[in-house]
Parts: sequence; C-alpha cells; structure tokens
Amino acid sequence: MTTYLEFEKPLAEIEGKAEELRAMARANPEMDVEKEAAALDKKAAQLLTDLYKDLTPWRKCQVARHPDRPHCRDYIDALFTEYTPLAGDRNFADDHAVMGGLARFDDRPVMVIGHEKGHDTASRITHNFGMARPEGYRKAIRLMDMADRFNLPVITLVDTPGAYPGKGAEERGQAEAIARSTEKCLTLGVPLISVVIGEGGSGGAVAFATANRIAMLEHSIYSVISPEGCASILWKDAEKMREAAEALRLTAQDLKKLGVIDRIIGEPKGGAQRDRAATIAAVGTEIGKMLDELCGKKRAGLISDRRKKYIEMGSKGLAA
Repeated sequence: MTTYLEFEKPLAEIEGKAEELRAMARANPEMDVEKEAAALDKKAAQLLTDLYKDLTPWRKCQVARHPDRPHCRDYIDALFTEYTPLAGDRNFADDHAVMGGLARFDDRPVMVIGHEKGHDTASRITHNFGMARPEGYRKAIRLMDMADRFNLPVITLVDTPGAYPGKGAEERGQAEAIARSTEKCLTLGVPLISVVIGEGGSGGAVAFATANRIAMLEHSIYSVISPEGCASILWKDAEKMREAAEALRLTAQDLKKLGVIDRIIGEPKGGAQRDRAATIAAVGTEIGKMLDELCGKKRAGLISDRRKKYIEMGSKGLAA
C-alpha cells in the first residue's frame, strides 16, 4: 500500500478513485471502467509532476523521511556481493543503528558502512530509527581502520536523524565518539565515498560523510540540526519548522551550490519511494564513477585532497 505524505493528499484521492474503479471492474467483469480509470491515471501523473517540480525545503524533508524510501540494507543487498557483516566496537556492544562489513562492488573489494533505520515498527526499534550510539561510531572507526590496513575503499551510506541523544549515550562519550569518527575519516589513506540516501542529520552524519566525494539523492537533506530542533531553539516554537528548513539550506541543490557536496543523484518522479529499484541503480552508477575517479590516487593525495576540501568549505556562497 502506498504511503502518502501530507502534501500528496490530492494525489491520494485521484489514485484512490482510479483503484476503486478497477476494483469494481474486477468484482463485476461486465463493467468497462478502463477509459475513466486511464483518465484518472493521466491526471494523477500530471499532478505528481507538478507536486515534485519545485519542492520547498520542508517538503523535501518530508520526502527524505518517507518510510518507503530504500534504506541502507536495501542498497547493500542490491549493489554489493559477498557482503560479510562485522559487528561490535570491541569495547561495549554492537549498535544495530550502524551496519557495515566487507563486500564487493562491481567485483572490487570494499568496506561498506551505513545507518540502518528499519522498515517496520519492530525493525525500527531494533535499529533505533537509525540513531547511533557511541558504540556505533566506534564500530565504524574499527571498520575504517581495517579498510585502511588492507587498502580497501570505504563507502558510507548516510541516513540518520542524528546521533542518539539519550543519557546512556552521553555517559559513554557520544561527542567524543563522533569526533573520533570524523577524525578517522580525515586521516584515511584510502578512497572514502559517501552518499546521503535520506536524512543527513547533524554530527551523526558528518562522522560518516567527511569524505573525498559526497553525493546526495535529489530529495535527501543534510543539515547541522533538524528543522524542528532549529525552530525550537530560534523561535521557541517547533511549528516554525517550515521557516527553519528554508533558512538551513539543507537541500541537495543548495549544498551543491555551497560546495558542501560534489554531486546530486536524480530520483524517479515522485521520489525514491516510487521506484526503489531505479533509485538504487542510479546510486550504484554514481558510486562506480566516484570510485573510478579516486582509486588511482596515492595515499598522500587522498588525505591532502580531503583536508583541502573541508578547509575550503564555506568559501562559496549561494550567490556565487
């Protein structure tokens, strides 16, 4: 069953009417409703195009959080072979919000790491809605160390509202773990590629996305804070999230202009959730291109280019 967002309600009504007509025809084969249903389909397709033609930043936030978008496990299952998951931080526990391991991409050995949100209530609770605790970031550091030791490119898939803000996580050094993970990204001597596939929230995303190449899906977001959190701090009113989303410049299009990311990966009409297979294939194509760009570079060059990228970040403006 299709899950519709708030701004997609008119679309839901039209598509619902078309399905009702077809259901009536299935129940009564003598009814001929295909002409009327086809007209509704055409109207729905045009409305879908109009809705997604120029999404506001807040609507992009809603699309980025859509529960039916493909998640980290979907990408790993479709794009990687011989995936061998590696668990635990060798210190406290295994954090299920972060998954990663050895795999092959186009028969090339790599290390893949990502946030996993889950796809239903039970799995979302298991994966803590993609919000990693300190042991998740320490696991990522361990896997990046292993990749560096064996000269394997690292691919990260970012999809998190942010790091888990619970009391236990803070007691176990959440901020330090995020800082160490970010530092590890900067010192890796192997290619590091990051793709924001949904939400790129706060330091929880930066800890995985301090990469040589950063790509974002067309309707994904990447920001220092959620629009709701920003609105609560600036206006003391979480309902001003629309204004906050506009001010944060969190869309892929704005971040490309600002030089924060390197490329935007197009999504099917209506968002990644409307054609998961096409979205995953597009991400795979871009990962392949980015690997080809980086795999011939020497260790010192990769580290130098990555550091230069982040030192220069902020030198570009939206008016440039």
